[in-house]
Amino acid sequence: MRIGELSRRTGVNTHQLRYYEAQGLLEAERGANGYREYDENAVLRVKQIRHLLGAGLSSEDIAYLLPCAVGEAPELLGCPELLAAMRSRLQRLNDQMDKLVRSRDALANYIDAAERMSSDRYPPFDDADLEPVPA
Repeated sequence: MRIGELSRRTGVNTHQLRYYEAQGLLEAERGANGYREYDENAVLRVKQIRHLLGAGLSSEDIAYLLPCAVGEAPELLGCPELLAAMRSRLQRLNDQMDKLVRSRDALANYIDAAERMSSDRYPPFDDADLEPVPA
């Protein structure tokens, strides 16, 4: 099947399919006319890629995991290298979440402090020279 049909059958734009191919996630043969030709397995492969992208995995992670993928969802066979890669990705996500929690807490503290210090007149500048008004 050509790229347009693969796009229609999977709901994935052709430019994304080309990207998957460039990343080594999807393979296509070239016909005599130079057009990409995909086999029937490409539909399943694209669905697997979409599910794994939805799990927050990078295309590099997915290239590593795809040989262990079975089914559309997909299920991943638990080889040691695969588990190590997924644990590493999970740790990176946990680290990012911890950083976001710290940022959220700091911002909430700034908001609380600003609300406690609020006055009836904001901003606290004198209209004549735009200097802060002494408290």
